[in-house]
Amino acid sequence: MPHLDARLIGVELYFDDLQAAKRFYQETLGLNLIHEQSGHHVQFGIGGPFLCLERKGVEDYPSRDKAVIFLEVADVRSAVEELGKEKVVHFEAGNADGAPPWAVLHDPEGHNVLLLQASQR
Repeated sequence: MPHLDARLIGVELYFDDLQAAKRFYQETLGLNLIHEQSGHHVQFGIGGPFLCLERKGVEDYPSRDKAVIFLEVADVRSAVEELGKEKVVHFEAGNADGAPPWAVLHDPEGHNVLLLQASQR
């Protein structure tokens, strides 16, 4: 049985009205906006893990019930090999601009679990 040495680094929620969601989390709750891609998503720092709000329908691998769990792993490719490539529904190898590799699999209910490679500091 595989055992990943992983830690929770973020949660993502999906919204029909991204701007209303952004206002609520930023203005009502006072969360610190740390990243925004207009019309796509906003990301807030919440003292360790992050909270990402994404507009419904902007990705081609939607998560059931619109929830995503982000797990950081030392090496995405090794994690994919250990878990089994057949379980992966989306994989990005990273790029020369420094974007790390990442992969998506679904839990038994169809929720996205995103494995993101830890930065090499």
